Amino acid sequence: MLKRKRVKRKLVAEINVVPYIDVTLVLLVVFMITAPLLMQGVKVELPTANSAPMDTKDQEPFIVSIKSDGSYWVDQKGNNVATSLADVKDRVAKILRQRPQTPVLVWGDANVDYGSVVTLMSELQLAGAPSVGLVTEPPRQ
Repeated sequence: MLKRKRVKRKLVAEINVVPYIDVTLVLLVVFMITAPLLMQGVKVELPTANSAPMDTKDQEPFIVSIKSDGSYWVDQKGNNVATSLADVKDRVAKILRQRPQTPVLVWGDANVDYGSVVTLMSELQLAGAPSVGLVTEPPRQ
């Protein structure tokens, strides 16, 4: 009887990274498609202006939109709801009582009456907003 000599094989300690690369690329494509959809709002033609971006300090802003017809819109749990100026003022006051550092932003259509924007801003300040930001589009290059 002949004895066979056992050949010891070395264990391979390598990780196959190809499937991880595939998953990463799929996730990248999914996030690229869904990222523009996360910013929801009422369609308004924002005016263009040279301005610096605002630092929100990890606070989600309260956004009030004014369409060209003068109607007010607020975001309510992902849905935009048309509302009155008094209701906007009440909502802002409630939110600022709970979270005083919440930024308040106005998305005003470029064609909206200037008086409507000023009235809204003064009502927001009466509701307790220390400052109200105006959202603009950056100029096209």
